[in-house]
Parts: sequence; C-alpha cells; structure tokens
Amino acid sequence: MKNKELQIEDLIAPTVESLACSVWGVEYVTHGKNVLLRIYIDAAEGISVDLCAEVSRHVSDLIDIEEIMPEAYTLEVSSPGMDRLLFKAEHYEAHVGEKIDIRLNYPFEGRKKIVGMLAGVEDDSAVVQDSDTEYLLPLENIRKARIVPVF
Repeated sequence: MKNKELQIEDLIAPTVESLACSVWGVEYVTHGKNVLLRIYIDAAEGISVDLCAEVSRHVSDLIDIEEIMPEAYTLEVSSPGMDRLLFKAEHYEAHVGEKIDIRLNYPFEGRKKIVGMLAGVEDDSAVVQDSDTEYLLPLENIRKARIVPVF
C-alpha cells in the first residue's frame, strides 16, 4: 500500500473496529481531479449493506474532521468479496493454495500479469506457480493481487 493509503488506514482502523469489523484494505485512486477512496471492511459474521453505510458515515466524519483529504472525494465502503484484493503479507499467507491474478508494477521475466496458484510467502515475496513455472514475486512489485474464485 502507498503512504496515503497507510495513513488513512491507521486513522480509520480504531473507528472501524469499534463497529465490530476490521479494515481489509484501502484504495486511494485519482483520475484527474476526481478522487476515489475505497475502503474494504471484513467481519467474521459477514458484511451487510447497513454495516457498510454505518462505517461510511463514521469514516466520512472522521476524515472530514482530520482534514486528511482536502480535495473533494468519493467514498465507497464495501466487502472485499470472493475475488478479494490482497493488500498485506498476512493476506497472502491466509490464501496459500488459492488461485490468484497478479498485476506487477514492473515486468518480471517479461510479464506484468501472472495468474497461478499461490504456493507460499517467502522473505516478503509471493511464490506463485503458473503451470510449470514457479515465480518469486517481491510484494513491493505487486501493483494488485486478487483471488480468482473457483466454482
């Protein structure tokens, strides 16, 4: 995660936890003048629309009071879903054995997209097996990693 995303997560985590859930991840996306702040929340009991709305109200007030986002922004609060994004090393560790879709910041062996089985996490790198090849991908080079649901 980037510095702005980490700053926001550190600020909102206690408030979100007080509402009986946790921050799964934060995305801070800019498109020209438009800013989107997407917060993913998770809870053992699952996530409801009402819980997302309640978290949104509390987080919006907190962000406005702390003035960490001076520009206008759109706030979205949602469940990580079945095809959840992986933000932290512990997310990768919890999903070993699952199929993932990884997008890289910089090409690795000529590829910026790798889809395969997450075989493990070693020394801040994801071990991904793609048919007959095993990749050791530094987490800092992963732009986005998502679980691929298998039905």
